[in-house]
Amino acid sequence: MVDAAAYRERLSVPVRWWLIAAAAVVTLLVITGVPAGPIAGIAVAGVAAVLLVVLFVRYGGALVEVDAEKFRAGRATIDRTYLGKAVALTGEDARNAFGRDCDPKAYLVLRSYLPGAVRVELTDPHDPAPYWLVATKHPDRLAAALSQNSVARS
Repeated sequence: MVDAAAYRERLSVPVRWWLIAAAAVVTLLVITGVPAGPIAGIAVAGVAAVLLVVLFVRYGGALVEVDAEKFRAGRATIDRTYLGKAVALTGEDARNAFGRDCDPKAYLVLRSYLPGAVRVELTDPHDPAPYWLVATKHPDRLAAALSQNSVARS
């Protein structure tokens, strides 16, 4: 019995995004606070900071998880019995998979700041998506986790 996930990753936003957001909040504080007063500057900067934190936490909160029964990517979950071949993509292959080679029916978990992706074929004839394309920091490890458990089930 395997209770632990074979693979688990949170697609959190990079630190540089937080630094850029902090610089933007400080800029809003200054450009609003100087002409309109410090209270207005603090109010505008506070609202911007809250919105950015909520946006980054929600966007970066996407979970990619593989266990013995399910594959979860973002808000979607699928039973492992409906998964076909998993292929790790990096570099130009990953960019093309999310761009010119992408099927409009595919389920996408795209994070532009991540270097790789995994394309997982679906075998469920009732599912309109032909495959899932999931961005990841570790495409080889995710593809291996999907393939390893698939082999163990058969």
